[in-house]
Amino acid sequence: MTLQVQKLADTANKSVTIVLVHGAFVDASGWQTVFQVLSHDGYEVLVVQNSAVSLSDDVERTRSAIGAATFPVVLVGHSHGGAVITEAGAGEKVRCLVYLAAFVPEVGESVFDLASQDVPGAEKAPLLPPTDGFIRVDPAKFPMAFAADIEPKQARFMAVAQRPWGLEAVQGKITSPAWRAKPSFYLLATEDRMIPLKRRQ
Repeated sequence: MTLQVQKLADTANKSVTIVLVHGAFVDASGWQTVFQVLSHDGYEVLVVQNSAVSLSDDVERTRSAIGAATFPVVLVGHSHGGAVITEAGAGEKVRCLVYLAAFVPEVGESVFDLASQDVPGAEKAPLLPPTDGFIRVDPAKFPMAFAADIEPKQARFMAVAQRPWGLEAVQGKITSPAWRAKPSFYLLATEDRMIPLKRRQ
């Protein structure tokens, strides 16, 4: 993932700002390693802390980061962050969009719409029923479904510390998809156990 983002930025040159937008059930600290690598290589890197409450809140936070960028922006979204950059990335300052195992909604679509589509042969993400307007991943299944490639001890902590995701965020509809007008790149994570490939785009 890190190398792919770096290579895409290199094709533009280093006079760009990379804005990173995280996905559901985690916070912006998940970008730490990516931030360190790209910053070490001389890029300005900004990291958006999503609200986890509504799509509109997350879009506004992302637009604020874009506005604070020194250079033209490479806008990067993971998972639900793909929906955020789709709605937030239409401004002139955004040079291109990068989707990392992310949802790519069309006009009028939400992450909920895409995630609800049946994918034959694919296991459904182990989500618990909504509580007080928020959804969570089943903590017992979180390590294997969400964090199968990290140390088990860390994965167990992430399961307990996961950030509940607001239904308003998951159900927020796209009004103007930036990928229709901006150069866009997509990295497929074939071992992703939360989002089957056919649900992403």
